[in-house]
Amino acid sequence: MRKYDVFLFDADGTLYDFDKAEANALKTMFEFCGFRYSDETLAEYRDINTRIWDSYEKGEISKDDLQTLRFSRLFDTIGIQHDETDFNNKYLAELGKGAFLIDGAFDICQAIVSCGKTIYIVSNGILATQEARIKHSLIKDCITGFFVSEFVGYKKPDVEYFEYVFSHIPQVGKDRILLVGDSLLADIAGGNDVGIDTCWLNMDRSENHTGIVPTYEIRSLHDLISLI
Repeated sequence: MRKYDVFLFDADGTLYDFDKAEANALKTMFEFCGFRYSDETLAEYRDINTRIWDSYEKGEISKDDLQTLRFSRLFDTIGIQHDETDFNNKYLAELGKGAFLIDGAFDICQAIVSCGKTIYIVSNGILATQEARIKHSLIKDCITGFFVSEFVGYKKPDVEYFEYVFSHIPQVGKDRILLVGDSLLADIAGGNDVGIDTCWLNMDRSENHTGIVPTYEIRSLHDLISLI
């Protein structure tokens, strides 16, 4: 297997346990607002949020639309009334506190930097949330820099997004860069399109029916050790 000098990691679902952070933030907000919260509420929100994020990554809606639509649709579905913009802003603040790591994230990041390699985060997440999460996480000292689509002006899998990333990291051949992510559409397709190797973190052992083919497929971040 090829060894790499620069590792581009997606954030949510790859290094950070977004599911846990999301559940904690939503529960906190519902309790703060005096609304009834249940596992069914979380499941409904996740279904709505996934579909809206898919629309965003396909370029069908804006980031601002994404943030308000997910809660307006949730509130309509479960029959409550609240200002979705205010709810979203406070929800994002809570979400930023959830710097929970995916199993193996701390160990693999430590191993990468101990070998003199560098780590950058590449994310389509919300800028303020990602900044807060990185700041509060145990791997913050391992991360050389991060590129969030909201700041870059383009999003994964856009070629322009990755061109921005390449222009803001030390010169290194594309054959020495590995992109690691859990999204076939945003991460793997994006990396493939710009000519870098990709690694799909498929912890759920999902079937790949997309036609998007990663260079590597792993079940755990621990499996990356052979590529350092």
